Amino acid sequence: MKTAAPDQPLTDEEFNRLSNYLDEADLSAMDIEMIDGFFAALICGPEPVAPGEYLPHIWGKEFAFESEGHARDFLGLLLRHRNAIADGLARSLDGKHVYMPVLLEDETGIARGNGWARGFMRGMSLRLDSWADLVSSEEYGGSLIVIMMLYYQNNPDPAMRPPPIPDDKRDEIYAQLTASLALIYRYFEPHRRDMTRIPQFVQQRRVGPKVGRNDPCLCGSGRKHKHCCA
Repeated sequence: MKTAAPDQPLTDEEFNRLSNYLDEADLSAMDIEMIDGFFAALICGPEPVAPGEYLPHIWGKEFAFESEGHARDFLGLLLRHRNAIADGLARSLDGKHVYMPVLLEDETGIARGNGWARGFMRGMSLRLDSWADLVSSEEYGGSLIVIMMLYYQNNPDPAMRPPPIPDDKRDEIYAQLTASLALIYRYFEPHRRDMTRIPQFVQQRRVGPKVGRNDPCLCGSGRKHKHCCA
């Protein structure tokens, strides 16, 4: 069987398969739209986040793989989608390309983007302090407005909700979201580039004992290391 390239976008069949895996996880698992926003925040942000830290946010704390094949397929689909997002955002630096977020349509056929915004904010929360410069930037800080608007749209507190968005304005919101994502990625590009030049990110010393093949995997999946991230 031909192996897909690490950054090749998922096909519709593969998106459906990944969705089925997520449906089988616990109730705190994300859906495809949230994952897209979550990965976008991790990729845009100035500091790297290791898979062992972010993966439990995706599939929930109680999730465990059924088999080695299950783990390989699930992780392979997740990481391919993550890499496709990274590739799309990197190409947005030339000003000619944009990354198109994955938004799911509701029962009325409208892509509202609220789940995507929740995923993005959850990704930001993993390194919230490092986003402070963007929030206070006069030139780029406005790029977060449309994301915050979608995030708070269904807030239980009416005082926190932005004005309602008419359905016929959704395409404009989607265009603003796409443009804002490119601006955020561009803003943090010098920060990410500088991080790759720091020696400890090139060659790290192990802190603590080595993880054995039969030890629980550090990603929190509940599987043995040899059957998971190893």
